[in-house]
Amino acid sequence: MIITIKKNADQQAVKKLIDKLETLGVTAVEIQGSDLTIYGLTGDTTAIDEKRIMANESVEHVTRIAAKYKLASRQMHPTDTIFDINGIKIGGQEKIVVIGGPCSVESEEMVVQLAKDVKDAGGKMLRGGAYKPRTSPYAFQGMQTDGILAMVKAREETGLPIVSELMSADKIDEFERYVDVIQIGARNMQNFELLKELGKRTTKPILLKRGFANTIDEWIMSAEYIMANGNPNVIFCERGIRTFETETRNTLDLSVIPIIKRKTHLPIVIDPSHATGDWSLVESASLAAVAAGADGLIIEVHNDPENAFSDGDQCLKPKRFKALIEKAREIAQVIGRDI
Repeated sequence: MIITIKKNADQQAVKKLIDKLETLGVTAVEIQGSDLTIYGLTGDTTAIDEKRIMANESVEHVTRIAAKYKLASRQMHPTDTIFDINGIKIGGQEKIVVIGGPCSVESEEMVVQLAKDVKDAGGKMLRGGAYKPRTSPYAFQGMQTDGILAMVKAREETGLPIVSELMSADKIDEFERYVDVIQIGARNMQNFELLKELGKRTTKPILLKRGFANTIDEWIMSAEYIMANGNPNVIFCERGIRTFETETRNTLDLSVIPIIKRKTHLPIVIDPSHATGDWSLVESASLAAVAAGADGLIIEVHNDPENAFSDGDQCLKPKRFKALIEKAREIAQVIGRDI
């Protein structure tokens, strides 16, 4: 439920109204605009009668939101949210951010060199997996803390902010200290206890990947878990969903870009590497995502994909990554944006 307060309303009357509503078990979140003040009520609003709220002389309008999410809603926050990550802005209508790097960090030397290659190609952030969720327990599980520290070294060498996947709540303090953007993978999209802890224990931006078979509303509700627990900084990431199609690793759902932008105020990034699972398809999927209005791309890059510890078949070599960015920049300029 959203309550719009009249301009120049009596503040004591407003406070009395909000205090009364919070006794009913909801939380009122204030958003101060240039002309109007808006309160979003989170929690169970079923017992609240909007007509009785409208009887208050300080209230301009009351909107009951059908969707269960409030903080992520475009109705709650009409303008695009833009995050500043070490000087790199993501969201809004100007810049498209390209993130590149290996699926798995394999050594400090390897990730430092790749960070330099990503930066030289025009990438703005470095991605890399230090804790690896693998289908097989016998597959490479990542360098873990050593992998995070290797990425820190790469950031020191290049200045690129780092993006890495968090698997469990016991590593939040480590990620809070070292990582610029915390990725939550598809397998953990509905790990609600982990999402709550991310809301409570960090304000770092959370790159929230869509689950293998989750609806868009389920995905947004997962973002709401993080936001409702205190961290408003969520970036959506579409990485393809599981369908009957076997030609690609997953099915890239580009329709989520305009849908997420209509339903929410949060940025959305596309992962064409995991969506297609085929390096030869990554460029086409990336260009389509840019044309559709994505705020960013997160792409796997490797100098020696034939010998990569994981997902070599979907990694681009640095030269192809650079060529992709150059083509994507041309598409972006057509729609009034830049990379």
